[in-house]
This record gives sequence, C-alpha cells and structure tokens, in this order.
Amino acid sequence: MITVLTAFCIFVSVQTSGFDDLRVQAVKYKENVTIKCEQSFVKGHKHYLAWYKQSFGKLPQFIARAAKHNEDARYARPFVERFRLTATEETFDLKIMNTVEEDTGTYFCVKVKEYVTEFGSGILLLFPDEKSEKRNLTEVDVKSGESVTLQCSVAPLSCSGEHSVYWFRHGSGESHPGIIYTHGDTDSPCTRSSETDSPTQSCIYKLPKRNLSLSDAGTYYCAVAACGQMLFGSGTKLNVKGECLQQMSILFWLSIVRTGLLAGMIIILIVVHIVQKCK
Repeated sequence: MITVLTAFCIFVSVQTSGFDDLRVQAVKYKENVTIKCEQSFVKGHKHYLAWYKQSFGKLPQFIARAAKHNEDARYARPFVERFRLTATEETFDLKIMNTVEEDTGTYFCVKVKEYVTEFGSGILLLFPDEKSEKRNLTEVDVKSGESVTLQCSVAPLSCSGEHSVYWFRHGSGESHPGIIYTHGDTDSPCTRSSETDSPTQSCIYKLPKRNLSLSDAGTYYCAVAACGQMLFGSGTKLNVKGECLQQMSILFWLSIVRTGLLAGMIIILIVVHIVQKCK
C-alpha cells in the first residue's frame, strides 16, 4: 500500500533539490555500507523522508521511509531483512548489511510532502569487478586551453545486449570520484582492438576534452554497466599546467639570466677600474 501511495505522489508532482552531482560509493561484496543523505537536505524537514533505489534501466523503487528519530519507519518487503534506517533531526542514513550484487544502483534521498515528492542528490553504489583490467595509470601532460582525447580500455563483455558507459573523474583532495559523463543503452559504442601486451581483445572508449583548465586535472577512468555488474577500465591521470605557471617559470629564468648579466658587468667594471688604477 505504501509503495502504491508513494508511486502515486511521484506521478502527481516531482521536484529536484538542486543537487547536480551524482556521488559514487564503491564497496566490496558482503560488506556493510552506509549511504548518507545530504545534511542540508535533511535539516529542518517537517515531513517524511524516504530512500529510493534505481537499478540500471529500471524505474526508481521504494525502499523505506521514516520521520524524525526513526518514528513510523516502514520498509518495502524486498528490503526488510538487510536494510536499516537511522533518522535524526540532521541525518537520514541507509545501512545495507551483507551487500550483494543486486544492491548495485543509484540511491536517492527523498522528501515526501503530501502530493509532492522532492528528490535529493543520488549516490551510485558500485561493486568494482575484480576481473577488470588493473594497469598502471597513464599520465598525460597538457597545457591550459588545449584539447585531449582520453582513452579507457575495458575487458571484453561476457554478455551481449544493452549496456551503459560511465566516465568518472577523481580530483585531488576528493574522497570519492564523481560521474562526469554517461552513455546509456548502448549497443556498440567502442572500438575493439587487439593490444600487443594482452592475449585478448579490449573495448576502447574515448572521451574528448576541449579547452582544458586547471579544474579538469585529475584521474579519469570508465566503467561499463552490463551483466549485472560494473566493469572498470584503465585510468588516465591528466595533469593540466596553467599559463600562469608557465609565465612564472619564464620570469624566473629571465631573472636568473638578468642577475647573471648584471653580476658579469659589475665584475668587468671592477677589473677595468683596477687595471686603470695600476697604470
């Protein structure tokens, strides 16, 4: 009944909270994981909060709802055993115990206000495939304002049909990587090539980046959602050098040359003065 009523609210009116970033949380199978709702989204709420899960290629599915201090907590039947809510005035956390492959997906924190359902930011829960290619990062150095095409190599898929491609960027100082690009429901978006250092073929995905700035620096890698799991590919560390740094480097070396010339002229003048005095 709760699921039906909540679904009805979604079709009546849906709002977004203004959070644009989709956070990424990578975990291992059979671990316990806690997904947290944005504190600014929770603080001051006067109605029910809920969690929804959206699996790849499917509609959002209701998990559970509760008021403050876990009052009147309700769970959808498929999530009763391993899912637990923790609700306070400033937090609304969802704990998943003994994670399994089916837990992969995007989790949304939601405010339920009568006929309005407001979605907060999403958390993409991933299980990195242990069989995915594990290589050293390829480093690419570019200058600010230039363009580059990043490449990511993924192991061959073990199944056919639709799959989704994700590109991630992990910037310096960030605790979790963030999604920067998605390509959903794709049949054959890649170029297959046989590499000399690999006995099997790999699927190569490309991501063009234009007019780069210092904020684009970070580690980029791709992942393919297929066969009920995420296949992670190789990564590229992108180093962007700004024009200011180049100008500072040029000024530094110019100052050294100028200082050397000045010192040389002083030495010459001293020598000339001494020679003239000796005469």
